[in-house]
Amino acid sequence: MNKFEYLTPGSIDEAISLLMSHGERARFIAGGTDVMVKIKEGKISPQYLVSLRRIQGLDRITFQNGELRIGSLVTHRMLELSPIIRKEFPILTDAVTHIGSVQIRNVATIGGNVVNAVPSADGAIPLITLGAQVRLRGPKGERTMDLEHIFIGPGQTLLEPGEMLLEFIVPKLPDHTGAAYVKHTRREAMELPLLGVAVLISLGRDSSTCTEARIGLGVLAPTPMRARSAESLLKGKKITEELLTKAGKAAAEECKARDSIRGEAWYRREMVEVLVPRMARIAMERAK
Repeated sequence: MNKFEYLTPGSIDEAISLLMSHGERARFIAGGTDVMVKIKEGKISPQYLVSLRRIQGLDRITFQNGELRIGSLVTHRMLELSPIIRKEFPILTDAVTHIGSVQIRNVATIGGNVVNAVPSADGAIPLITLGAQVRLRGPKGERTMDLEHIFIGPGQTLLEPGEMLLEFIVPKLPDHTGAAYVKHTRREAMELPLLGVAVLISLGRDSSTCTEARIGLGVLAPTPMRARSAESLLKGKKITEELLTKAGKAAAEECKARDSIRGEAWYRREMVEVLVPRMARIAMERAK
């Protein structure tokens, strides 16, 4: 493994300045569970690692007036154990509980999970389904954008040079809204998912008519995606088993599943067809 210098800035601006001054020779590092693996495998060889660990305020979870904010340095374990997340956003608990081991979840951050843009990352899919935005800061200042649009390919995002992800912002959800996520794997063990499926459902006053639906799919395509044609089948209609079956089939048709080492496209499409209705049922129960 190549030698590198470990830099420990105390503020966001200092971290950005250090990264910009060293250019392509430097990388941000938070938990390090992805960066260090890439270094050991020889995929990257930075001369400087700019640690974000000393920067205060990026490891907080706040919930006020229905809006959730998650700092980029919040670890998966913090999300897993948070009473706020368990009560108000159990879809996130669904996701982070099955990421790696407890030791990994203690150091791996939600920000790192997202900006590494690995197709198999579990963190992004529930957040996209919740309609999350990301707040970014770089040499040109701050900007906010929908998380869904930040990904452009495996390992690729729209973050500009020197730009840092500060936090995730989940807007207030409608009343009577529930959401659920499943990481589908071949076995109950520490392994990457074959696919991830998230479903959010908002119900009307009759507790059976869908007023809002979002379906997030991961690992299937090069980037996380929404199954919008399947969503449109559910919106404004009374949810029945027949309708959920149709939504599952529609999601399977638009999921852009591909063959990989871990699974074949045909199997992934079939599992999408099964898991979308299953997650929708759980989401409805949570909504009620």
